[in-house]
Amino acid sequence: MVRTTRVKAPWYFWLVAVLSLPWNAFGCLDFTMTMTRNPDYLTQFPPEMIDFIDAFPAWAIAAWALGVWGSLAGSVLLLLRSRWAVAAFVISLLGLALSTVYQFAADIPEPMVSGMNLAVTIVIWIVAVALLWFSARMRARGVLR
Repeated sequence: MVRTTRVKAPWYFWLVAVLSLPWNAFGCLDFTMTMTRNPDYLTQFPPEMIDFIDAFPAWAIAAWALGVWGSLAGSVLLLLRSRWAVAAFVISLLGLALSTVYQFAADIPEPMVSGMNLAVTIVIWIVAVALLWFSARMRARGVLR
């Protein structure tokens, strides 16, 4: 029987793992509030954006769900120091990639075409890739099992 020893997690591991949880939970909150048509939440969006979201094909909604729920699962698995965090972050990146393709290939309403929208998308990509890289590094170092 092969035994593997788990390496002590460095302090920055816990910092990243804890901070990733609210970041990724917000994506799930946004998805849930939008899909359940929460009127208080949707008041922040212009009507054109609501119409655009309502027209999402099923595959785009599924991709969005994979992206946000995969990332939340990755954060939870990171906190549990599970090697499966890497797979969850891969799934979330797949969902993000498909969502991004749809977002930029579809006829986007004018209120969504802005530098801010692009900046938010870039930040989401940077964080998602960084979390995948970080979890893969921690697995390679034996912090995740």
